[in-house]
Amino acid sequence: MRRVNGVALLSRAVVCMGSSTAVGGATQQRLVQAAMLSTCSNSNPLWFTRRLGDHFGLSKPSVACIAGGHVCFSSNATSLAQEMHAQDKFLPKDVELYQYEACPFCNKVRAFLDYYKIPYKVMEVNPISKKEIKWSDYKKVPILKVDGEQMVDSSDIIDKLFQRINPENNVINGEEEKKWRGWVDNHLVHVLSPNIYRTASEALESFDYITSHGNFSLYERIVAKYTGAAAMYFVSKKLKKKHNITDERAALYEAAETWVDALEGRQFLGGSNPNLADLAAFGVLRPIRHLKSGKDMVENTRIGEWYTRMESKVGESARIKA
Repeated sequence: MRRVNGVALLSRAVVCMGSSTAVGGATQQRLVQAAMLSTCSNSNPLWFTRRLGDHFGLSKPSVACIAGGHVCFSSNATSLAQEMHAQDKFLPKDVELYQYEACPFCNKVRAFLDYYKIPYKVMEVNPISKKEIKWSDYKKVPILKVDGEQMVDSSDIIDKLFQRINPENNVINGEEEKKWRGWVDNHLVHVLSPNIYRTASEALESFDYITSHGNFSLYERIVAKYTGAAAMYFVSKKLKKKHNITDERAALYEAAETWVDALEGRQFLGGSNPNLADLAAFGVLRPIRHLKSGKDMVENTRIGEWYTRMESKVGESARIKA
């Protein structure tokens, strides 16, 4: 019985991979549990795939002084002055990110912290016990603690941090930036789960990454890899219906092309440098970039060049190594 309850709790946590609101609902929850239980009883898993470790290699960091939601650099000297100016205004002593490594919303926050070179510690949350966030009344991730202050919800976290970096800027987003940040949260994210769990092998590939990078005990890792993959394979079919998706890859490719069209020939939506919408789109795509779905997306759409430019601009991770 203990085994079943642990897996049932896991089923609620892993849905974060595709949606901030998760699958939710008693019907979906029973479906996840039923899928997990049926797989638990099978001593010979039908699917196996090699481990795909995902290393997000990033390059030089960049910090921008943003005005009215758009970023402008006139020269290297100006860029450096703006970078120093922004950091002088916001120098937190202790930043802790409570997260799931593969969660797209957690990756949004990490992309922002990396881009603005804000050093942070990562507290990987166990999705079953969630003991790392028992201190908080908020039981989802990401949670960011900045010098003891709790911040929740990825977009709200980013808004608050941006305002502290740019206290003189009363307007966080221009209309275009606001529109596309909403598109990332309300459309792009929902296309991901049906793609990463599209087939049995892709679901197993995804959970190999999740369990390899997450905070699991050895037993939880083994159980989660196979039962979680099986459960999410079935749940992804529900998500397709919920979000009116008929062809997973076609929806992913269309989203990628929609984003590239929005650039209108610019290097980034923010112009010569990324704005908050660029960082949001880049953040949620990072967990899938080296999975089969992400590789297919880059090979079959025009998004690859923008993604490579984002890797360069976001730069090396600001994560403090334990």
